[in-house]
Amino acid sequence: MMRGKKKTVWRVLLLLGMLFLSGMTVFAAGENTEYVPDLYATVWSLVPPVVAIVLALITKEVYSSLFIGILIGGVFYSGFQFEGTILHVFQDGIVGSLTDSYNMGILVFLVVLGIMVCMMNKAGGSAAFGRWASTHIKSRVGAQLATILLGVLIFIDDYFNCLTVGSVMRPVTDKHNVSRAKLAYLIDATAAPVCIIAPISSWAAAVTGFVEGEDGFFYFYPRDPI
Repeated sequence: MMRGKKKTVWRVLLLLGMLFLSGMTVFAAGENTEYVPDLYATVWSLVPPVVAIVLALITKEVYSSLFIGILIGGVFYSGFQFEGTILHVFQDGIVGSLTDSYNMGILVFLVVLGIMVCMMNKAGGSAAFGRWASTHIKSRVGAQLATILLGVLIFIDDYFNCLTVGSVMRPVTDKHNVSRAKLAYLIDATAAPVCIIAPISSWAAAVTGFVEGEDGFFYFYPRDPI
């Protein structure tokens, strides 16, 4: 039933997309002036994110919904030009982001973190912690406090915090009837907020690295006025 509903939604979206592309018109832009989309700073600029969110809620497919939202944003940016949309989305967007060394560094870093978490799960680390937690955590409140404590202790990186705490504490919180939404909130509340104030973390290294020619830590952390 759900699969048939998804197919119907995607067929309708495909039909609307074909009709939309077939009715595109070309808007001329000045050559000597900076290009500003016709829909810039209008209510239409809210359409791409709204479409992406609605599609994600309906289809439960986040990546495809985000891509459709990006595609609609590219259409609006290019002034409904097919060639301009393709160039902006793929050449300026996807290819431009992947060829940037800073973005590639983040991508490689996230892949390495994912590999580490996967290895931890395959090696039985999460299962071992679950067995230990089953003998020490006896209540719903205890499961939530353990999530907060583990989130504070893993302060090296916020992404690593989310991946590790989520995979380790999910079986424990499920056992004590803590909702997944509550677990996600607790993890998010102790990931970046803790990493940003930790002196040894990826956040500290990244933020202080933006200050060129000076000691970034001097501006990142408050100093004693004396």
